[in-house]
Amino acid sequence: MAELTQLSPMLGRLRESATIATTAKARALKRAGRDVLVTSGGEPDFDTPDHIKDAAIKAIRDGFTKYTPTEGIAELRQAIVEKFARDNGMTVKPEEVIVGAGAKQVVFDALIATLTAGDEAVIPRPSWVSYADIVELAGAAPVFIDCRKSDGFKLRPEELRRAITPRTRWFIINSPNNPSGAVYSQAELRGIADVLLDHPHVLIMSDDIYEHILFDGARFTTLAQVEPRLMPRTLTINGVSKTYCMTGWRIGYGAGPQWLIRAMTKLQSQTTTSLSSISQAAAVAALRGPHDFVAKHNRVYQERRDLVIRRLNQVEGLSCTVPAGAFYVYIDVSGLIGRRDASGRVLGNDLDVADHMLTTGGVAVVPGSGFGMSPYVRLCFAYATETMAEACNRMARAVAALS
Repeated sequence: MAELTQLSPMLGRLRESATIATTAKARALKRAGRDVLVTSGGEPDFDTPDHIKDAAIKAIRDGFTKYTPTEGIAELRQAIVEKFARDNGMTVKPEEVIVGAGAKQVVFDALIATLTAGDEAVIPRPSWVSYADIVELAGAAPVFIDCRKSDGFKLRPEELRRAITPRTRWFIINSPNNPSGAVYSQAELRGIADVLLDHPHVLIMSDDIYEHILFDGARFTTLAQVEPRLMPRTLTINGVSKTYCMTGWRIGYGAGPQWLIRAMTKLQSQTTTSLSSISQAAAVAALRGPHDFVAKHNRVYQERRDLVIRRLNQVEGLSCTVPAGAFYVYIDVSGLIGRRDASGRVLGNDLDVADHMLTTGGVAVVPGSGFGMSPYVRLCFAYATETMAEACNRMARAVAALS
């Protein structure tokens, strides 16, 4: 008889999310009375705009509180169709759209519905922590392409060409990128699209969740927009969490070929069944506008980004590239490896550096190894400007405490 506590072997393929684990540890220290700045999450500090809240309140008052269709309510899917036409110049049908409990569920549904043992998914890294784990959960193998700091952490087309094999089932791209903030230009995506046109057996996942968080005049383009011939095998993923400051509302969405959307809907019917009716009503209001607050938020994010880059690049042992989008800075901490903390412990990797920043500096950052590239740490600058200034002060003091 199996042990009562025996778990499925499938669970062994999963690692705890590095971002969630770091944030949980920091919050536990705060509850214990420690002075900790939690800058490890990916959450805007701005409140959800009032017109979105009002739509949710109206939905409640109108009694819109029942189960909804698994794939999302018709009005929201139509608003998503309108969004793709307005923002991306893409023609999408409502039946080619699925709404999930956050973009992560859309990623999960797509990969679990299509991958099997022996399949491969090509993932440029650094990459969001969940892609590889979900691929492995499905029994498939992630194939990583390490993107160089000197290339702005962006994939070269020739590297993609070398990575694709007859077993490649998916190629996953995320722009603006979490954690690096890299944003692919239209020309750069053109080169990637040309490679993918030569490999019609490869499905494409474009994670565009940070689409509207851009700096220094950067312009967003998505892969299926650059090359419409790729649309029949591209799943374009987005959501309301980051742009509209709705992380807790848990609404993401994807648009792709109808056969894939049907498969994902079947899977979702056995997991969440349907999504919050109230959150979906709020998401309709978010997508249909007004959107004037987005530019205002981006100006504040850019000020915070510039503050963090300026301050941390003055700290010996830390080096930051300038992100063109999203709200993270990916900090090269190679200059701290080999140094000792006050107890005499040698910092051997970015896990040690992140631990030192938390326990000595009181700042929660995510180890770069969680994103597949070391030695780096990720700092989120979506928090109050005063918080970001203090985080930089604390990180500088933590570095100064090393010998």
